[in-house]
Amino acid sequence: MPMSFAQKVLARASGAAAVAPGQIVDAYPDLVMSHTATWRCIRQFDRVGVDRVWDPERLAFVLDHTALARTAVEANNQSLVRAFAAKHGIRTFYDINEGIAHIVLMERGHVLPGQLVIGTDSHSTIYGALGALGTGVGFSEITAVWVTGKLWMKVPDSARLTLTGRLAPGVYAKDLMLKLVGDLGANGCTYYSLEFDGPLAAAMSISERMTVANLAMEMGVKNAVVRPDEKTAAYLRERGVEAFAPVWADADAAYAWTRTIDASTLSPMVACPHEVENVHPIEEVAGTKVQQVFVGSCANAKLDDLVEVAAVLRGRRVHPSVRLVVTPASKQVLLDAMRGDVLSALVEAGAVITNPGCGACAGDGGALGDGEVCLSTANRNFLGRMGSPRSSIYLGSPALAAATAITGALTDPREFVSERSAVNDQSSASRELTANG
Repeated sequence: MPMSFAQKVLARASGAAAVAPGQIVDAYPDLVMSHTATWRCIRQFDRVGVDRVWDPERLAFVLDHTALARTAVEANNQSLVRAFAAKHGIRTFYDINEGIAHIVLMERGHVLPGQLVIGTDSHSTIYGALGALGTGVGFSEITAVWVTGKLWMKVPDSARLTLTGRLAPGVYAKDLMLKLVGDLGANGCTYYSLEFDGPLAAAMSISERMTVANLAMEMGVKNAVVRPDEKTAAYLRERGVEAFAPVWADADAAYAWTRTIDASTLSPMVACPHEVENVHPIEEVAGTKVQQVFVGSCANAKLDDLVEVAAVLRGRRVHPSVRLVVTPASKQVLLDAMRGDVLSALVEAGAVITNPGCGACAGDGGALGDGEVCLSTANRNFLGRMGSPRSSIYLGSPALAAATAITGALTDPREFVSERSAVNDQSSASRELTANG
């Protein structure tokens, strides 16, 4: 029978020749991620009373949500995770210095096309950027897999979005996804396996695909995936990974629905308080004053995101009434930013650089006070997520964040991006004239 991407992955993971939407299967995940709250799983595991985990090679622990520990309780919980990892031979263990679990695991070559990856974080959908079926599950489910190696899963219905057109200067993958969340709603894709295909998806970098698969969670998806291709293979080769088996849907697979999205006419988008689906073009909300700008999270704190922020900020200063907090997604991102002039441009402009991790997105520093407003590059803006329940969070792209940090209010990034493009064009023309004598 023709099968979608999710059907193929779950058939393989459950040892079946074929599976159908709605079917319950015993799936054996290839990778089982748990983050800072791994201690919850450990305590459940200890109550079960077994001596060892099913397969330590399939487990990955990353301490990312509270790094460094802020309290003695958190420090003790982290110590519990370190001790458990050592006792049970969990070699894929990354401590508080490494960064956000999703980014770290992909950067280190642990996530491969065609795999089934589950994690204690709803944004585990991000693994679809590399052609894996990534999905978030609860702590009890993770513990059950530690013990049994398998998990009951319902095969999702599938939907497909074909992305066409080109993103205009100053418009990014983040804007595309905010537009989709606004149009389809927080429940618009509940429990669907959402496949992204088309020429625009193929043109996107792996980092942009991470943003796409990450933000898809805000439409309620079970998983989201971008068709794996040579860019996927090149990304993995750079990490020393040569052997993998990419999976994609059959040409005649059945879908609950399909849509084609032309991104050519998109404007920069902003998600307004207090729901991600409350999306408006920048033209409708420009001028809203902010006290903080946060560049971070697994959605938009990768190297290219920091490069974009630095490009807008270079030669300018953060507005005196604004705190610009930049939290790189991983240690590798921080190192790469240090090797060029990205980090220096951010610091010289007035940004505060924190250690890699989830940071303010998970309420770990950068808290907002009563009445304060933040523009964030993260993936959620729920009430009280960054401190006071009387504060407000807007979401936007890294370029929009940089423009806002300069002016002190929500600002269309296109004037800064187009200005930069004009300068670059003039420089190119100057070089050409000089070369031609």
